Amino acid sequence: MYLTIQGVVLRVTDYNDRDALLTLLTLRHGKLTVKARGLRRKNSPLIAPCQLLAYGEFTLFEYRGLYTINEAHSIELFLPLRQELTKLSLGTYFAQVAEVLSQEDQPSPELQSLLLNCLYALSALNLPESMVKAAFELRSACLSGYTPDLFGCYVCGNQKPDFFDLSEGHLECAPCRETGSQGIRLPVTSSMLEAMRYICLCDQKRLFSFRVGKDTLEQLSALTEAYLMTQLERSFSALDFYKSL
Repeated sequence: MYLTIQGVVLRVTDYNDRDALLTLLTLRHGKLTVKARGLRRKNSPLIAPCQLLAYGEFTLFEYRGLYTINEAHSIELFLPLRQELTKLSLGTYFAQVAEVLSQEDQPSPELQSLLLNCLYALSALNLPESMVKAAFELRSACLSGYTPDLFGCYVCGNQKPDFFDLSEGHLECAPCRETGSQGIRLPVTSSMLEAMRYICLCDQKRLFSFRVGKDTLEQLSALTEAYLMTQLERSFSALDFYKSL
């Protein structure tokens, strides 16, 4: 049986001396593992469409429960992104997060769209990396069921709270913290809160239309990163590498 799909390459893993396994994020089938025969050969026609972060069209055939690539064509390679190590490592981090959040045989149209939009933003829009990073982290958290409560202090309803609780995903005023609470809280400003609300609620096509100052953007990026890591209860090697650069 043949199957034609469009997908983003999230991971490339050596299979043997000649072949590799690809993890793809697809529109209709979610996360999909496929075999790329001959990919590790020097002159393989699959090299371009099967490289990490490539977006392509793949014709697959199934044999003994494993899909194998019969033909592949590149749709977008995000070439400018590959020319800067920081952007490439950040894009790889996005792919690692998408791999964790996606599931096999579970359609992932919004997650795939988010990943493609953020890779394009890194590649072509000349936006601050921290802006793209914060938008990806918070929006991906929302798509995965971790939407934070950003509509005021969860105790008193104050619209200008002081802190954001990473574990609970809600806002708090300084005097409203429950006695004995062990959750980690980070300070949140009105500008940060406005940006977070925008990222969570906006049309995805306008994800990067918010504007905040440089210092606020750095604080926002630190908060969204900490929130996503707290909810997923794990770290990511590509993020560690990105932060070391």
